[in-house]
Amino acid sequence: MPEISLFYGIKVTMYYSDHSPPHFHAEYAGNKALVNILSTCIIRGSLPSRQLKLILAWCELHQDELMQNWELAKAAKPLHYINPLV
Repeated sequence: MPEISLFYGIKVTMYYSDHSPPHFHAEYAGNKALVNILSTCIIRGSLPSRQLKLILAWCELHQDELMQNWELAKAAKPLHYINPLV
């Protein structure tokens, strides 16, 4: 599962050939969540409140890049690193 970003201790990954809807995985201190790229909401799991706000803001800022990576992942092609929040 390729890591596509890392910021404030939040690891963001995406699986190759994963199921719909388009999403990514976020992990922080043992907490895991699947985040819907298009609706910018949690599909499953949870993160602490502060990290949830950060990951959802990041998702909204990088929605186009995330969707490009989703298409690359579906085609089993290398994914692009996405800049972290700073």
